[in-house]
Amino acid sequence: MSYCLKGHDMTEENWEGTYKAAMDSVNLLNAGKPEGDSDDDWAGTVQRNVDHLKIIVGKEWPAGFDMKPFNDAIAANA
Repeated sequence: MSYCLKGHDMTEENWEGTYKAAMDSVNLLNAGKPEGDSDDDWAGTVQRNVDHLKIIVGKEWPAGFDMKPFNDAIAANA
């Protein structure tokens, strides 16, 4: 099955890949600042990933995809 996203057909495989990429952001944020990263570098990383997740949750997702990990990561890092 495919879904339309701003004029682009998204297959289930596309949605799954997008979801997986967003989970990479969640996992990175949940892991915390890596040893050796400066506070400024980490702050930039957090902001980029939170911004990414906000875009992701703003999409109209087909049923069956859990947005809770994304919303939780946004809330924990806002």
